[in-house]
Parts: sequence; structure tokens; C-alpha cells
Amino acid sequence: MGLFSIFSREKKETLDKGLEKTKRGFFDKIARAVAGKSTIDDEVLDGLEEVFVTCDVGVATTIKILDRIQDRVARDKYVSTGELNDMLCEEIADMLADNITASLEDFTVPEESRPYVIMVVGVNGVGKTTTIGKLAHHYKQAGNKVVLGAADTYRAAADEQLEIWGQGADVVIIDTAGRLHNNVGLMRELTKIKDVMRKVLPDAPHEVLLVLDGSTGQNAFEQAKQFVAATEVNALAITKLDGTAKGGVVIGISDQFQIPVKYIGLGERMEDLQVFRKQEFVKSLFGK
Repeated sequence: MGLFSIFSREKKETLDKGLEKTKRGFFDKIARAVAGKSTIDDEVLDGLEEVFVTCDVGVATTIKILDRIQDRVARDKYVSTGELNDMLCEEIADMLADNITASLEDFTVPEESRPYVIMVVGVNGVGKTTTIGKLAHHYKQAGNKVVLGAADTYRAAADEQLEIWGQGADVVIIDTAGRLHNNVGLMRELTKIKDVMRKVLPDAPHEVLLVLDGSTGQNAFEQAKQFVAATEVNALAITKLDGTAKGGVVIGISDQFQIPVKYIGLGERMEDLQVFRKQEFVKSLFGK
């Protein structure tokens, strides 16, 4: 079995520690929202709305969460504030897209997808290169031959380079230069990079991994919006969650874009890059 196959006690402790600042924000604010209340009424719901918006979950996702809670209260007739955390865990986890597959769990690469090409995109400073290093480590630990490449705009030698990569690599991870998400010209260059790959490997890249800095909160939403519009992003990594109280952004981005959050970054160590498991993430967030 691979490194991520079992959600061990060590991984749980890493997750809990990494989300500590976000958890404190949630706990304190929810406690204030329900103080003196025995049932979930309109005032409690208004308080929850403020909690989720200020914790960077996002307005659209916050509305969806509250609608689900209101439906539960109406269906169950009587719901105490003591049951609220359990209810929030269940409803939020149910909203988020599943991402766990056998290959993601243990970093295996299907024979038909070798070399498996991952194109990593994002703005400067979000942790792209660090994430690439950690991914390469985990793929190598799983027995794969990994090749790293740096790419930006079209280069005449790129065809030959890709051919060399494809002769023996199981995984090719390509680090694209950081670019501002609001610079149209630079964003278009991502399409050129993909076009060059496809001249040699028609299915490449198999994965376009967008790396977002979780500590930037709502700015991460805007970055995701622009990169998704500019290129075929099909996976997300959200980094730097250990140093921020804005971890709620993971919930909002996962829900709004319906693109799997595959990895979350919880520190500097290799093992601090974890596969995103929605159940464990939400349980940790609410102290379960």
C-alpha cells in the first residue's frame, strides 16, 4: 500500500495541527452564535452566516450550507444547538466533491497513462515549486521514475525534450512560471505550453494542477476563477493552511468550482502535503 492509503493517527495529528488556527476561528464564532440558545432559530442562522462568510467559505457556499441546515431543522422539527456541529459536519461533507481514487491513495500510475504528465500552474508565491518537490517525493516513494521540467512559453526544443521524457519516465511534472491571473497575455501562454505537449503526447497533460495559497482567502477564489477560464484545470492543491485562519476557503473553492481538491499543504515537511479527504477535513475542522 502507498503512503496515503491509510489515514493514520500521525496524519490526523498533522491535519489537526495544520488547521488549528482555522478551527479556533470556527469554534469561537459558532460558540458566540449559539450562546444562550437551545434551538436553531433565525438568529442562530444569521450568526452562522456571519461565521462562514468571515471564515472565507464564500457567500454562495454559505447560502447553500444554511439552506441545508434550514431543511434539516424543518424536517426534524426540533434540533438543538448541541447537535449543530454534527449537522454541519454531515451537510458540508456531503456538499464537497469526492476525489479519492486508488491511484491517488497510493500514487500509482496506470500503464496506459505513462508517462503521466502533470502541468502545475498558479501565481508567484503560492507554493508551486514546493508542492512539486513534495509530489515528486511521494511518487518516487511509490516506486515511480519521476522527471521534473521547467517550462514557460513555446520553445523550439520542447518537442525533443518531451520525447526524451517520454522514453523512460512514469511521471513528468512540469513547473510553469508564475503569472498574474489578470494578465491575459501570460495566461494565454499556458495554452501554448499544452499545445506543444500534445504534438508528442496527444493526451498530455493528464492533469492540470492549480496551486492556490489558502492564506489569501477570497483572492484564491479570484485566482481559481481566472485560471479555470484560461486553461483546463482538473485538480487543485491548496497550500499554507497551517499558518492561516482562512482554511474555510477549501470548502468554498471545492464547492463552487466542482474541481477536486487533491492535496492540501499543512507545513514544510514532505509528509505535510496530504491527500484531501473531505470527511477527515470537515471532522477535524469541527473537532470530531
